[in-house]
This record gives sequence, C-alpha cells and structure tokens, in this order.
Amino acid sequence: MAMTFDFDAMVSNAREAYGEELYKMAKEGKDFVFTYSDNIAPSSSAGKLLKEFPERCFNMGIAEADQVGASAGLALAGCTVFSQVFGPFLPLRATDQIHTDIAYNDVNVRLIGTHSGVTAGGGPTHNDIADLALYRAIPNLTVVVPADAGQCCKFIRASMDFVGPMIIRIDRAGSPNVYAEDYELEIGKAIETIAGTDAYIISCGSNLHQCLLAAKTMQEKHGVSVGVLDMHTIKPLDTDAILRVASKTGNIVTVEDHSINGGLGGAVAEVLCENGYQGNFRRVGMPDEFAILGPVDAIYHYYGMDCDGIVATLEKMLKRQ
Repeated sequence: MAMTFDFDAMVSNAREAYGEELYKMAKEGKDFVFTYSDNIAPSSSAGKLLKEFPERCFNMGIAEADQVGASAGLALAGCTVFSQVFGPFLPLRATDQIHTDIAYNDVNVRLIGTHSGVTAGGGPTHNDIADLALYRAIPNLTVVVPADAGQCCKFIRASMDFVGPMIIRIDRAGSPNVYAEDYELEIGKAIETIAGTDAYIISCGSNLHQCLLAAKTMQEKHGVSVGVLDMHTIKPLDTDAILRVASKTGNIVTVEDHSINGGLGGAVAEVLCENGYQGNFRRVGMPDEFAILGPVDAIYHYYGMDCDGIVATLEKMLKRQ
C-alpha cells in the first residue's frame, strides 16, 4: 500500500470531505436525511447539500441533545440519518440520547462528531478527549475514526448500507493525507499501513501520519523496523490484528488524540492482558489532566503525541537512545 510523506503537499480536510461525499450521494439518488448543528457555513461542501436538497436537511441550532433525539425519531420512521454535531458537545451534552434513543433502539443513525481530541483549538472546555471511553461502553455502537479525508469519504459511503448506529469521529481539519492510492476499507478490520519486524504502533485518526513519520525516523536513525497499524475501527476492535502484531514483535505502542484512559490504548491493553501478552507496551495520548492552551501542534508536542514524542517513546522502550 502506498502512503505519502509529502505532508506539505497532501493536506486533508475530513470536515469538508464528509459534506462533499454526502452531496455526491444525494446527487446519485441515495435516500438519507441530514441533521446538523448551527455551525455549517453556506460556502462549505455540506452547505451545498443544504442549498440543493433542503427538504432532507434539518437545522437543530445549538440543541445537540434534541438533535440526536430527533435523529433517532427520523430513523425509527424508516430513514437513514447522517447527523453532524460539534465534537465535544456530542458526548458531553447528548449522552442520554446517544445511549437510550440511538443505541438502545439500534437505529440507522450516523453521528458525525467533528473537532475530535484537542483539534478544536478552544481549550479544555472544547476538547473531546473522553468520548471513546463513553462510546466503547455503550452496546450496539460502531465507532470509526478516519485517518484522512479519503478514509472519511469511504466510511460515509460504506455507512449508507450499514445496519445499526455508528459514530464517525473526525478532527477539525488540515491533517495530511495518509493513503496516496485507493485501497479496500472494511469496517472492523485494521489496515497494516506499514509492516514492521521490531515494533508496532497502533493508532487511528489524525495521529496516524505522525506515527508514519516516527516509523520512518526510527528506520533512518536506528535501523529499527517499526510497523504501523491503522486501527480505524475502535468498536468492534480488530483483536486478531492486535494479537498478530504483538506476537510478531513483542513491542507495542498505542497513539491517540484522546485520554489514555478508556480509549484506543485502553482497548488494546485489555486485549493484550486477556491473552497473556508478556511483551512491552506503552500508551501515548492525553494524560489524566485538562490540556494546556495552544494550537494543536503545540499540544501534541507538549504531551509527546507528535513524531518526536513517539520516537522518544519507542527509543526508551527499545533502549535505542
């Protein structure tokens, strides 16, 4: 599989991509409705959908709980529903509706949570660092975290025929593209983006490109072969892929834009512990604290979630400092 490391030339925008894909699907005659919070610009790709297909689009203002509940009602009436909600407000303000209206009723609603992790840029109150822990504990939810705009589009299209509720967790915008060529995407099946023999990084979402850079740096700096596993589906988790790469190298690092409590790292740790893993394991993510103020790159660097931090974690684990 071909990846790109020319990150300056290959900037991705999943927040625009989801709207563009929905617009394309509407033009193709796909039957769905769209609910959204009051933050979509008319000039955006989703704005084109609203303008051309107003009969299937419903503005819920800043009432996120009502939006999720209404989306469940539309789904119970037989509609497939895509619902865009500003990231931190989705799990923090609409937990009851996600749990009881969406998941308990097992309806065809795709909740698109934007501005995930610390990418919102609005400080601790607007950081979305505990959502995966919540979603993992709620039955019936499928949870996916696209790594770039292209993968986001693939998930949007695949979800059209998917049965049951789904969370699609995307960042604010501007992450580099990870995949330079087309590829098969299957919900629940991780992608071995780079094969390795000495260690593996398991990651998802906007952190994946930093993991690829870290793998490249480890090879160039130390001659160490580090694989990268794109765990784009957090639930259901691809346990077979986790156990395969763990047994292959005995060195696993997870990287995520989420609290280290209850997210991808916690999920991988559970799988490893329950299967008698005796190798090395490290989690990279937000520690158990509210983040510092600053742009996302600065926050990533401060908490060791960027290439430099991931390399330092690998060096310490492999004792290659």
